[in-house]
Amino acid sequence: MSEKKGKLYLVPVPLGDTDTTEIPINLKSILIEIPNFIVERGKTARQFLKKMNPAIVLQQLIMDEIAEDQTKKDWMNMLQPALEGKNIGLLSEAGCPGVADPGAKIVATAYQMGIEVVPMVGPSSLLLALMASGMNGQKFCFHGYLPAKSNELPKELKKLEMESQKNNQTQIFIETPYRNNNFIEIALNTLLPTTKFCVACDLTLPSQYILTLSIAEWRKQTLPNFHKRPTVFLLLA
Repeated sequence: MSEKKGKLYLVPVPLGDTDTTEIPINLKSILIEIPNFIVERGKTARQFLKKMNPAIVLQQLIMDEIAEDQTKKDWMNMLQPALEGKNIGLLSEAGCPGVADPGAKIVATAYQMGIEVVPMVGPSSLLLALMASGMNGQKFCFHGYLPAKSNELPKELKKLEMESQKNNQTQIFIETPYRNNNFIEIALNTLLPTTKFCVACDLTLPSQYILTLSIAEWRKQTLPNFHKRPTVFLLLA
């Protein structure tokens, strides 16, 4: 076993099917030095790596995919090359690995194994949405996905609205893209007229749409079609 351990690089990925200009150029030289990758999907990871640096020889890479049924032992096996002195890259399907992403458990395991973790700069839909929302960036909370059942969603939205009002805290959440339109309709029918609501859709893409209005103002709008478009939602009561 090598005395010098490799590092776990957290590699950001574009938020959509675009070029890689939003990814820092210094990452290109780092990627070519990484022989092992942990990814969600091998196919899209290879496409990204080839776009980032055509000099990367894909056939020489070792690529492990994250799966729901894996255990800590599996993650430790994926990280074993770092104990042998090899660098490892962790990739999400989009955005920054480890943030609302299954890669978080890989990062946690790396620390337990004494492996250095190196986060790289790149696009994060959650941070970009918060930046562009005009809402409280000092106090905020990300809740991930809200209940999928339409009869449970209004109750959860009211709960988040009350928390926001009590703590002056921005509430951030996401929805499965094919349910976006239904989700927005429920939100507009549930939240108080004075509550600020932000829809941040297709971030960094040519079709990007970001707008923050009160619920009362949203109700007057002719809404675009958000069906199957990656979207982050924020509210501040």
